[in-house]
Amino acid sequence: MRNLFVAALCLFAGSGAAHAASAINLDTEVRTLIVTEGGARSELAIAAGETVEFCASGCFVTMPNGDREALTGSETLEISGGAARIK
Repeated sequence: MRNLFVAALCLFAGSGAAHAASAINLDTEVRTLIVTEGGARSELAIAAGETVEFCASGCFVTMPNGDREALTGSETLEISGGAARIK
């Protein structure tokens, strides 16, 4: 019974990160995403070469080039040349 509890705890602990969107900035300068999640708008500055996780429960994202996308929280955005692509 104890092993089952430990296994369930590990499963739930690891599941949070798996459901967040991530963004990687392949450019040589800082890029900013505008994230609207739960009605709250925030700016997410991503340094060159940095990878960040955000948007755990769905959000809208305005990309550096002005494109806007709805995310569910499982996507990966790759920023290159000032534009972002969903992978």
